[in-house]
Order: sequence, then C-alpha cells, then structure tokens
Amino acid sequence: MMNAAITAARAARLHSPRRPLHHRTIARSFAAQAQQASSTEPTKQYSENEFPERKEPPLITRNNAADIVSKTNATTTPQYTISSTRSITPTRPTHIPPNIPLASLSIPQTQITTLPNGIRVGSMENYSQVSSVGVLLDFGSRHELDRYTLPNTEEEVVSTVGVNHLMELLAFQSTEHHSGAEIRNIMENLGGASFGQSSREQMMYCVDVLRPNVNEAFNLLAETIKCPMIDESEVEEMKQVIQFQMMDMMPQISLGEGLQMAGYGPLESDNGGGVMQQLGRPHFCTQEALPNLTAQSVHAFREQHLLNKPQGIVVSGSGIEHEALVELAEANFGHITAPPDASNDDESARTIPSTYTGGEFRLQRPPNPNYPAKEEFTHVAIAFEVGGWHSPDLVPTCVLQTLLGGGSSFSAGGPGKGMYSRLYREVLNMYRWAESAEAFSSFHSESGLWGISGSCKPGKAGEMTRALVDHFKKLENEYVTDEELDRARNMLKCNVLSQLESRLVLFEDIGRQILTYGKREDAATMCAKIDAVTKEDIRRVVQKAVKKPPTLAAVGIDIKNVPRLEEVVRRLGQEGTEKKKKSWF
Repeated sequence: MMNAAITAARAARLHSPRRPLHHRTIARSFAAQAQQASSTEPTKQYSENEFPERKEPPLITRNNAADIVSKTNATTTPQYTISSTRSITPTRPTHIPPNIPLASLSIPQTQITTLPNGIRVGSMENYSQVSSVGVLLDFGSRHELDRYTLPNTEEEVVSTVGVNHLMELLAFQSTEHHSGAEIRNIMENLGGASFGQSSREQMMYCVDVLRPNVNEAFNLLAETIKCPMIDESEVEEMKQVIQFQMMDMMPQISLGEGLQMAGYGPLESDNGGGVMQQLGRPHFCTQEALPNLTAQSVHAFREQHLLNKPQGIVVSGSGIEHEALVELAEANFGHITAPPDASNDDESARTIPSTYTGGEFRLQRPPNPNYPAKEEFTHVAIAFEVGGWHSPDLVPTCVLQTLLGGGSSFSAGGPGKGMYSRLYREVLNMYRWAESAEAFSSFHSESGLWGISGSCKPGKAGEMTRALVDHFKKLENEYVTDEELDRARNMLKCNVLSQLESRLVLFEDIGRQILTYGKREDAATMCAKIDAVTKEDIRRVVQKAVKKPPTLAAVGIDIKNVPRLEEVVRRLGQEGTEKKKKSWF
C-alpha cells in the first residue's frame, strides 16, 4: 500500500501543469520532431521473415517466404531473409508430426517386451516432442575387484577398482566408427544431449533428443556401449579429470562414502585378515586405485559383466512409440547372446550379499581453497541398517525420511519451503548454530541405510551429534503425530508424482524398476502403498533399526569435538554392542 501511494504521488508530480516552463518546451520540441520525421518518411512494412537492423519494432505482415527478396543498394541497409523451409505455409512440413485428435490417443501406460536373447525393453508414450531413451546395465562399483585374472590366462592380473567411475567419464567418447568430437557434433546437430551415470549396482547411458532424430541418436548410444575405443590416451585424460574431481569433492559426498565403508566394513577371514564387502567398497575411484587403472582394466570389466550378459540389459524410453523402441533395441543389441554354459550360479558368484556391521569413519581433511565458505563446517552423520529394495519396509522408510525432512538453514526455494518437517522445527529452528540437518536413505538389493546428517561450526559438533541421537531415541520411544504422518504421506506422493512429470525421470524410473523387479509399478499403486503406512509401521521400522549397531561418520577440517562411536552407543542405550564396532581412520 505504501509503495503504491508513493508511485502515484510521483506520477502526479510528473504530469502536473505546474511543471517548469522549460520542461514543457522540450516536450513540445520532441513531439514536433517526431511528427516531422513521420510525415517525411513513409512507414516501412516488414515481413515476419525479415530482420531489419532498426531499433524500433517493425510493422509485421504475413507473406509467403517466396515473396520476400533481399534488397541491397548503396544507400539502403540490406534486408535479411531466412530459408523457405522455416516459413508459415498452408501445408504441414514432413518433419513435424501431424496433429491427432485427442479421442484417438490412448492413456500412457508402461509397455514391456523381452527380446529373444533376454534383453528387456520398456517404454511409455507420453506424446512429447522430445524423446529420452537409454540403456541400463546390471553392474556397478560393487562388482569391482582388487585382482582379476584375465580369461584364457593364468598369470595376467589387472585391478578393476575405480572402473565404473572411469566408464562414466568415458561415455560417448570415441568409438570404432566416430571420434569423441564427431559424436559431440552429431548430438548438437540432432538437438540432443547425452550422459552416463554409474552407481554401486547399476550403470546407465542416456540420450535426450528431438523425436524425429531418435533413430540416429540411439545408434550413437549403441556404439558407445558396444564398441567404444577406450585407448590409453583417453584413459589417461579421464584419470586427470578424476584427480580434479578428487580435489573438488564436496564433504557431503565424502560423508556418504564413509557411511558405506564403515556400515559394511570388512569381515573377519580365516587367515585373520579383513575381507572387504561389496557394498563397503568406495564408489568413486580413490587416490590409491588411480595408478592401477588402465584401458585393459576397462576392457576386462566390460568383458566380464556386459558383453555376454543380455539378461542384465534393459532398454528404456519415454516419449517414443514402444514398437519403434523394440525395433531399435533388436537392431542394435539383438546379437548379444549369453555363453552356452552360463547359469544362475555365475550370477550368484558375481553378486555376493553384504552384511551390515556398523562402524566409524572419520576424515579430517585440509581446507579446500575452492570452497572456503563450506569448509568451515564439520559434517556428522549417524545411520542404521534398514531393508533393501525388496524389503516390505521400503515404503515406510521413505515416509519416515520425508517426515523427518530437513535441509539447509538457507532455503533456495524461498522462505517456508519444508519448514514444517520435524528436523526443521526441532533442530534448524531451535539451534541457531545448526547449518543443516537432513534425513537420508540409500537402498541396495539386500540392505540399506537410513539416518540423519548435520553440519555446524566445529565447536558445536558435539552438540549436533547429541541432537541427532536424541531424535533417534524420540522416534524409538514415541509415536509420530497424525498431523506429521499425514503431511509426510502427502508430501511423498507429491514428490513422486511431480518427479514423474519429468521425461528423464520417467525414463530412468522405468528402466531401474524393470532391472530391479522385472516389472514397473504405476503411480496409483505406489500412492496406495504410501497411504497404507501407519504410525505403528514408522515406530516398528525405527525400533528394528536402532537395535542394530550404529554407523558414525564425521568429515571436516576439525572433527576433534565429534564424539567417538562408544559415546554414541552409550547415549543410545546400546552399551553391550561397543565391541562389535569397527573404525576407519
């Protein structure tokens, strides 16, 4: 109201008849000049296909592009035209799909087809003008080995540790038919983007391209999977990229890696040493593993997990007709076959279930000059084991994570975003020294982690750790309120449905569900499962989790104030389990 009043007052003063005489004289002078200019020069009419070099907007008339000619002489500015293929014509260009009556369109549904060689193809047609297609592969960093004996040899051994991180960077580089620069130029001309992404259990390659160009883009995608060049020069170049990534690695990433390494620590072996578990392996390539990475390591890993395992390949797409995607998959991957002697025993030997141990990870890192503002905080996380992708507690754990919520003390989405979650109300709004507090979860085939992380100034790290422990105890001893549960269920459904509106998220969801479950649940089924979660389910999941040993991780330039794992165990009331813990330093 006050701003509106001030603006009105200024406008009244500006148009008042009491303005000084010289102001009115100048205004009349400008008006006379404009009238004289308009009377001497006729108004020039420009076509929509002309781009005159003038400051004033042209008067546009609709003409056919064939009627537009370029006029150039010594005294006039040249008029520019564009190709006739871009003009507005009565007929539809062949490269634009025709308009289809709404009544003839079918409701988008997930369609799944299995090729004769075992490769699965899943897609959903959402009638988008852009298509997202890709391939998901059933291998990840958990399948890397410190020593791998090459086939048909007895003594030649390579290390495949860090190969998945390297393969992610090598995606859409040079192949047997195109160089990396050529692939990038082709994708730019097709109006698309490409990327690769690796995780502990799966690898994904994707192209996002205009629908008329999806065939050519998919052929490039198939090339980078089937016949990448992967020579030593490219490997060395990407190893330098990995070194730069190590220098700029955010502390939150190091914290998550530490939780995995400590939560699934080495198991005692018969010879007294520790055997590293698959889920306890670092996902990102470490400084120690980097020198052992070679082109031979990548080729050996691909030969072991990709080239002869069609049952571990899923071709996924959104914004494309299912029959068209099946044809592309058959043409590019239909030749891949499993060895005649392959069996389920080979798969069980490849993926070895990991056992949750709990433990402690502490990393005191030097200050990073690239992130001076972030490095001043100490980051702490406490986690417990929950069920994996196939557990009946998966959905209740997701509701629990949403109920706790949290985030940073600064909300980039505007004030009030997420402020009603429990960690916002009872940590961030209660303790002024808390920089962040957030619930997290990570799921795998046989197990998962659920916990809370926080960051603060180093001097308050002890208080932050105790605040996190108190929330676990509160969840264990008290039911969540009906208001919190309703809000969490609605928020989770809102997040799921809004994310699935994204073309890329839909493509990824289809592929990962087929690769994990062999099918895809629709949004209605997922929402029904979320609505079925009760506060008894939430408390049961928490009580089951906190009975197991906790996992503590701390990262920062000063972590001396973070309590040891033994103190966390005592505060949780688990005094009888300290001897089972392992520590990483």
